Parts: sequence; C-alpha cells; structure tokens
Amino acid sequence: MFTKQTIRNIPIQGKTVLLRAELDAPLSADGQRVMSDFRLLSNLPTIRALIKADCRIIIIGKLGRPDGKPVPTMSLKPVAARLAKLVGHDISFVPDCIGAPVEKAVHSLKPKQLIMLENVRFYPGEDNNDEEFAKAIVKATKPDLFVQDCFASAHHVGASMNAITHLLPSVAGLSLEKEVDTITSAMQEPKRPLMAIIGGAKVADKIEIIERFIKMADFVAIGGALANPFLLAGNISIGDSMYDESELPVARSLLKKAAQEAKKRPFVFALPHDVVVAKWIDKTAPTRLVDISTHSLADVMHYPKRVSTNSTRVLPKERILDIGPFSAAFIAGGIQLARTVVWNGTMGVTETDSLQGPIGPTAHGTETVIEALLGDFGHKPFVVIGGGDTVGYIESRGLIDAFGHVSTGGGASLELMSGHALPGIEALLSKH
Repeated sequence: MFTKQTIRNIPIQGKTVLLRAELDAPLSADGQRVMSDFRLLSNLPTIRALIKADCRIIIIGKLGRPDGKPVPTMSLKPVAARLAKLVGHDISFVPDCIGAPVEKAVHSLKPKQLIMLENVRFYPGEDNNDEEFAKAIVKATKPDLFVQDCFASAHHVGASMNAITHLLPSVAGLSLEKEVDTITSAMQEPKRPLMAIIGGAKVADKIEIIERFIKMADFVAIGGALANPFLLAGNISIGDSMYDESELPVARSLLKKAAQEAKKRPFVFALPHDVVVAKWIDKTAPTRLVDISTHSLADVMHYPKRVSTNSTRVLPKERILDIGPFSAAFIAGGIQLARTVVWNGTMGVTETDSLQGPIGPTAHGTETVIEALLGDFGHKPFVVIGGGDTVGYIESRGLIDAFGHVSTGGGASLELMSGHALPGIEALLSKH
C-alpha cells in the first residue's frame, strides 16, 4: 500500500502545479530527436488528470549528465515537442528553469495549459540538492503544489526531488504510485511460487537484492556476466570473461547462504549449466557452446566421437557471452511453476546484432526466458521487469505491453526491491 499522498487525495482543481516528470529519454546524437517514448509515456496519466482538473502545469525534469552546465545536445526542447504529441496537447518550452523567462511564461499560463522548463541538470545546484536552487525554481514558477512523478530518479537526492519538497506541499503522481505499489506488492505479498531472474554485469550492484531473494523467493536464477564470479567460486573456468576479483568472496558467501536456505525449505539457486562463448564481441564472431555441468549436450554434439576436453571447458581467450540452451530451458521450466516472476538483468550480451535474423548471437538465452515469460510454453506468470538493459531489450523487441509491469527505474527499482527507502518518495506528504 502506497503510504504517501497523491493527486487523488488532495484538492487539485485549478491549482498551479509544478510537476517533476520522467523526461530522461534517449536522444539522437545531435540531440534533436527522441529515440524512445517508453519513459515519456509514464507521464501521461498524471498529466491528463491535471489537465482535466483545469490545472496550470509547469513540467520540470532532467536529461543525461551535463555536469551542471548547459549542453545543447541535452536540451529538453525535443522532449517537450515529443511529449506534446503523446499527450495530444500543446506544451510550450522555456529555455531555462529559473529566472525572468520562466516568470514571464508562468505569468501568462492559463488553466489546462502546459509549459516545460529546461534541463535542471544544467545547474550544479540540482545534483548538489541545493536549497537556494530549489528556492529559485519556486520563485520563478510560484506553484501551489509540487507533484513528484519520476520514479527513475526517486533514489537520488536532487534539488528538484528533495530540497523543493521543503518549500511546497508535495505529493506523488499516478505513475510513481503505480511503480511503488506494484514492486512492493511483488516483494512483500507475491503470489507464490515466487521466482527471481537476475542478470546484468556486477555482483556488487546486486548483492542486497540477491540476498533478499535467497531469503524470500522459491527459485533464483543467475545469468549474464553476474554469473561469472559464482562459476569461478565453484572452480569452473571462465576464461577471459568479465569479473572483479573482489567479487569472489561475495559470490562464495552468497552460494553458502543459498545452500543453507535449500536445507531449510524447497529452494533452487540456479547457475548456468552451459554457456555460449566467443573470443570477441561482434556479430561476425564465431560462437561455441560449452557444456560446463551435465556434459550431456557435449555428448550429443560429438557422438559417436569422444567428447573433447575443450567441449566442457571455457578456453583462456574465450569470453562467456550468454547462457546456453540447457540453462535457458531450466529457467523456462522454473517459470512454468511460478506465479510471480521478478526479472532484472539480461542473460547475455543482447546488444550484438545478428547476421541471420532479429535475435543476436548471444541473446538466445534471454529470448528463451522471454518466450517462457510470455506463456509460449504453456503458463504465463505475473512478471515485474526492471533494469535499464533489460527494459531496453524488451522495448527493442516491441514487448513493453506484454508483461505485468515494466519499470521505468533501473537503480530505483533495485533499491526498492532491496528494501531501501527512496529519498524522492520519503520527502512527500504522508497519508496519515
């Protein structure tokens, strides 16, 4: 249950509203064109509710990492144009977020009208959570109310997320409420069995979420480069694969905790049984399947010849770039039994294009997982997806609307799943 006040709980009719929206959309290299609507679409329910309530709407937000100074290719002007088309309503753009130009634009604002201010990260005060910068925004915009609807930045402490809440009555938008409610419910009151599929690159980024899922999930599957230190901790060669030496003790500790949990109750902690390797990352790189565990795949592939040692071992110059078909099928089998699945992190390098079709040479493991989550093998669970790479791949496949919930926040969703309070939410008014 979302514990903060939202625009549903307070009178908003005719108010002047300062809306912190999700505007961090990827732009073309020249900064002129929005390349993905996914995050912008999350703003629509709140914006439409505010328009319906005859509000004067001032939209603020960030884009990229301009390091506290104006960067033309990170301007929000093309975002304003694209968001206007998505909303079906004019949005005027103001090339600053403080000062006289903003005051003039706000002064002429009428009910149901919208303006968008320039990237707040063009000022160092944003990332410094500078109260004076927040005061300058409030002075220029003179709002009655601050509405926070940007979940993706809710784990950051910025002036337009935190300091500003000390100056204005501050509540949540509809997207923020939905994100928190859905993710929190999946973690605290999931329909069981609960399965977690965790991939990505670094163990350090996901220690807490892995620990939490070991304690509460029924099945945890590890893939991507995240699996490398776990395999190495189990004395399995990973060749030239990416890993951090400092992550080995952590991986050993997590493996021990998983083993202890499996003794207490029915619980599966799955690492890859087979992997796809190559000597370099490129669409022309030859791939090879290594059967690191069962050796049944290697036997089938080589029969009637004897299985060579290399078939079951990653060679020194090879990199693990994906889980193999046996591992993918094992995860898909787990999905058939799950009622709730939380997925964060791809199973391999999904960015590499293919010479032969839409699926890249090291994305087949991820694709099999997607097929299982979509119910292609018989059962379709409720799926919560988070993480920038995972969401990006899902979007590239045109599947955003095919799952229960796809989060706009990468780091924010990880923090929330790990049980941490998010500063951008904690600063809002409570319901009680």
